[in-house]
Amino acid sequence: MIEVTRLNDTKLLINCDQIEFVEETPDTVISFLSGKKIIVKESRQEIQNLVILYRRKILNDCLIFRNRAEEV
Repeated sequence: MIEVTRLNDTKLLINCDQIEFVEETPDTVISFLSGKKIIVKESRQEIQNLVILYRRKILNDCLIFRNRAEEV
């Protein structure tokens, strides 16, 4: 999950695996596979960076878990 900010400054956690696309119109609109859309303060590039960091963390955690399992 990544944290984004709605235009009214409320924070929201979203499942980045459900994002279909992100566009700037000029507001940043995140469209989900369900068809739902939200407008956020973060730029398209910031959303992309958050998703990359999230996925890196998941992969890193998997590697740590695998290495621990091999030690046993």
